[in-house]
Amino acid sequence: MTTELKKSIQVLQDKKVLLYPTDTVWGIGCDATSKGAVEKIFKIKQRPESKSLIILVDSIEMLQKYIPLISKNILKVLNETSKPTTIIYNNPIGLAKNVVAKDNTVAIRIVQNDFCKQLIMKFEKPIVSTSANISNNPTPKSFQEIEKSILDSVDYIVDLQREDINDKSSTILKIGDNGELIVLRD
Repeated sequence: MTTELKKSIQVLQDKKVLLYPTDTVWGIGCDATSKGAVEKIFKIKQRPESKSLIILVDSIEMLQKYIPLISKNILKVLNETSKPTTIIYNNPIGLAKNVVAKDNTVAIRIVQNDFCKQLIMKFEKPIVSTSANISNNPTPKSFQEIEKSILDSVDYIVDLQREDINDKSSTILKIGDNGELIVLRD
């Protein structure tokens, strides 16, 4: 296991906040089952807790621990997609209350980035992923664009992929009342 992976796992286990590369943009993350760690992210981002955060998991199997009822239609989408796809699910279980929206939904993505996948797999729990910016400020497309206040406020910054430029965000889908998928962002 790489040094960066070991350090990052320790940060998550200590309920601290991590700045790390994802399959989309740089993310601020923590243990998605820890209310206290999630509170720190809302403070760093200067974001009201009423605005929910995205959760990353490493596999469909991990997703099913927190979203017990997933339709065949959704499983088909998850198995066939090649681009980062976040889905808003109803009635999650086992996550920190402050990552779940008021309407009892949560946005979850099965991560494709190798570092993230290994991190979540070895941590054995989902992690929060929210863009590395103060709320309402532009999302940084590279590590170099991350605001100093963000860099100074996290507990650990992963020393990987700092030269990469990434301006893609994930597709966001929501499950409608009849189980149909509604595209919120493509």
